[in-house]
Amino acid sequence: MFAHLRQQKVVALLKERGSLSVPDLGTLLGASPATVRRDLGFLEAAGRLVRTHGGVIATDRRAGEASFGRKSRRELAAKRAIAEAAAALVEDGDTVFVDAGTTAFKVGARLLRRPGVTVYTNSVPLLHEAAAAGCRLVAIGGEVRAVSQALVGGAALGWLGRIRFDVAFVGASGIDPGGPCTTELGEAGVKGAAVRGARRAVLVADGSKWDLPAPIVFAPWAEFDDVITDRRLAAPEREALTRHRIRIHPARV
Repeated sequence: MFAHLRQQKVVALLKERGSLSVPDLGTLLGASPATVRRDLGFLEAAGRLVRTHGGVIATDRRAGEASFGRKSRRELAAKRAIAEAAAALVEDGDTVFVDAGTTAFKVGARLLRRPGVTVYTNSVPLLHEAAAAGCRLVAIGGEVRAVSQALVGGAALGWLGRIRFDVAFVGASGIDPGGPCTTELGEAGVKGAAVRGARRAVLVADGSKWDLPAPIVFAPWAEFDDVITDRRLAAPEREALTRHRIRIHPARV
């Protein structure tokens, strides 16, 4: 593929997904890491993207976080597959926490049809589905964070400090060697509290989140029990999770 065609494809992929890792770009473009990095250097100099550690983001993400609506349109097949795998971990009678990320939303939507389950959530979009709920659906109180439609703050943390969950499903904005990350302190606090309050803490993350760490690690790997992802994990990633005795559940897309 000619260089200008590869570069056009990179820009198109970023417009669709918002962020990409160098290994994923190599696979999508059929190009070597060195070729991908040359293309990224050219596009960065032209102002078409922003390079990060291990990957790139679209230029319109420099000014702030992508909205819930925009994120919800990305990686749809992967999110549905992750939701199916996640629902299989929930037993009748379980009390479950579902956080406000777009992947977690798909998990919550899947669990709404389970009449024997109680779902606690800080996701405003999931609460909007209450009319269709067959489960018991409970809102964690708090202040609405507009960009992510998440309930955060002292009220949310106060409730989470008193509730114990059988399973907590949490998403991430990125994944760091030290653990999953997010972009904002209020959401980091809620995610971390949910993980600590759960008998079984499950990270749900599509393949685009790996190799693209966000600023705040909200919980270390040692606090997780399971990871559900559509990514074919590299050997170092698999070894890191295995070291912490984390069960890996592949989501088949």
